[in-house]
Amino acid sequence: MRILETCISPELIHLYDLKDKTVVIVDIFRASSTMVTALSSGVESIMPVEDLEICRSFKNKGWLIAGERNGKKADGFDLGNSPLSYLNGKYQGCKIAMTTTNGTKAIVLAKAAANEVLIGSFLNLSTTAKYIKSRENDVLILCAGWKGKYNIEDALFAGALSLGLNFHHDCDATLAMETLYQTAENNLLSFLKKASHAKRLQNHQLEKDIDFCLARDQFDTLVKLYGDQLKLTSTDIQKSGTNLPKFP
Repeated sequence: MRILETCISPELIHLYDLKDKTVVIVDIFRASSTMVTALSSGVESIMPVEDLEICRSFKNKGWLIAGERNGKKADGFDLGNSPLSYLNGKYQGCKIAMTTTNGTKAIVLAKAAANEVLIGSFLNLSTTAKYIKSRENDVLILCAGWKGKYNIEDALFAGALSLGLNFHHDCDATLAMETLYQTAENNLLSFLKKASHAKRLQNHQLEKDIDFCLARDQFDTLVKLYGDQLKLTSTDIQKSGTNLPKFP
């Protein structure tokens, strides 16, 4: 019987055994959504980096650099953390080093011990669930949260993924996430209007990012960590950059 657990913050990751597990990193607003969109739109690979200065150093190695702190594009970086930046196909074939406030930290924490690390978003929810079902590993959903704190949008995704997988669990956090998603699933955008991080993004006039990050199954691709880099699985690479979603 396969087991599923949910960790509501990277600050609590030490309470979980990651050995032999599939860890799904989720940072809906916006890192995981941006990573899925970038790779599905033709970006070759993404190097998740925790530190701004280390990420900046990749510029000298021929990489594009994407940096975000507190919802804003970091100074001196080519890109920020908006998934919409990649929909025009401008960055097909590029390698991108990326650092964000929460999401890249969660990836770095998970990669040392997990059997495999996936990037989860509403944008590729069904494909991610299908892949996990095809494997034999137990699963941990790791919510990136906001600076160590719980947030609602990651919890909603965790609930949606858990319900889609229908694995056994005795995890109170997972039960809570499922209940939260069942409450809000018919109108996620309205439910999240009062969420703290949604308000932060709205203050930066990023409402379109919010709308897009909540759109379900825009891509049928799977994003996985290979060594230190995020890439599409081999069967998905040929599909990247084609039939991109139309978004105003």
